Amino acid sequence: MPLRSLMLVVATVVVMATPAIAETGTPPIDVWKSATCQCCGNWIKHLEANGFAVTVNGVTPSTLAALKRQADIPEKLASCHTAKIDGYVIEGHVPAPDIKRLVVERPDAIGLTVPGMPIGSPGMEQGAEFEPYNVLLIKKDGTTEVFARH
Repeated sequence: MPLRSLMLVVATVVVMATPAIAETGTPPIDVWKSATCQCCGNWIKHLEANGFAVTVNGVTPSTLAALKRQADIPEKLASCHTAKIDGYVIEGHVPAPDIKRLVVERPDAIGLTVPGMPIGSPGMEQGAEFEPYNVLLIKKDGTTEVFARH
């Protein structure tokens, strides 16, 4: 086989394997959001840029509210979108590294939330503006604790 052909084959294999390599060790994540929400779309792009395979489910506000209730996400901890990954619920603009940490550490919890929509969180970037925020771990008894500070 000529060197040029061999290089083409190798390059093709590398390109085709890249998504699988990015997904190794990171479970797929399912996201439910309003079909028209731009910040949710930006958060999904953040996840994809951090190696997550994302399935997006565009739903009505009532369906999204029902999903949050079913997942035991109280209104005070809610945000604009809800995701599920590896048995956990992710509510709002949680940074990808915190989600990865959650699935590695596997705490006995419902999941993570960033209540509201803090400026500067993934998907809520507004130039250099940033407001500090906490990622909260939602425990099965409904209480929370700070999982990460940003």
